[in-house]
Formats: sequence, C-alpha cells, structure tokens
Amino acid sequence: MKKSLLFLTAAVFIAGGILSSCQTSAQKEQKAKDKVEAAKSDLGEAKSDLNQVQAEAEADYKEFKKEAEQKLNDQDKSIAEFKAKIAVEKKETKAKYEKELAELEQKNSDLKKRLNEYKTEGKDKWVEFKTEFNCDMDKLGEAFKNLTVNNVK
Repeated sequence: MKKSLLFLTAAVFIAGGILSSCQTSAQKEQKAKDKVEAAKSDLGEAKSDLNQVQAEAEADYKEFKKEAEQKLNDQDKSIAEFKAKIAVEKKETKAKYEKELAELEQKNSDLKKRLNEYKTEGKDKWVEFKTEFNCDMDKLGEAFKNLTVNNVK
C-alpha cells in the first residue's frame, strides 16, 4: 500500500507539472510578441546611443580640427618670421636653417593634410588619431623651438 500511495503521489506531481508547464499557442504567441517588442526597444535605444556617441565624436573632431588648424597656422607664421630673421645670417648658417625650415614646413604641411583627410570612424579610432596627431604636433613644436633656440646662441 505504501508503494502504491507513493507511486500515486509521484504520478500526481508529474501530471501536475506537465499540465502546468503546457501553454496554449496564444500564450506562446504573446510571449514571442513581447520578446520581439523588447528586442525592438533595445535596438532603438542602441541606435539612439550610437547616434549620440557619433554626434559627440563629430563635435569633438570639429573643435579639435579648429584648434589644430590654429596651431598649424601659428607654426606657419613662426616659420615665416624665422625666415625673415635668418635672411641676414651668414651664407653657411642661412643654408643650414633654410634646410631645417624646409623640413619643418613639410612636416607642418603633412599634418594639415592628415587633419583634413581624417574621416570619423568611431570613438576608438578618433581617440587613437587624436593622440597620435597631438604627439606629432608636440614634436613639431619642439623641433621648431629647438631650432629657434639654436639661433640665439
């Protein structure tokens, strides 16, 4: 009797579990619709976030470009001023400075070209470009500074 009672109890639990886990097709359809709506909502939020990030990166690029162009133009002016200063130097010294200035002008021109040709390709690429460009700008500024310091000696 114990065995049959235990068997009957187990059968009732199994049958109850099977019946409670069964869903009608309407319930399944509704669950699927809910999942689709949630996925659409998540996609919409992701697109919105992406658009916001792209807009921020674009604004950051425009601001950076404006500042960089100003620095490059200042470098051009400094180079022109330095050329005027060395015009009265001795021939050997003048030739040396003109050669170094030509290299600096080329680097300055290359930086302008890189800045104008850059296309926004995402935040990671932008950060990498900005870091590299700033480093190159600093090196150019330092090279020009060292050139003008050597002239004073």
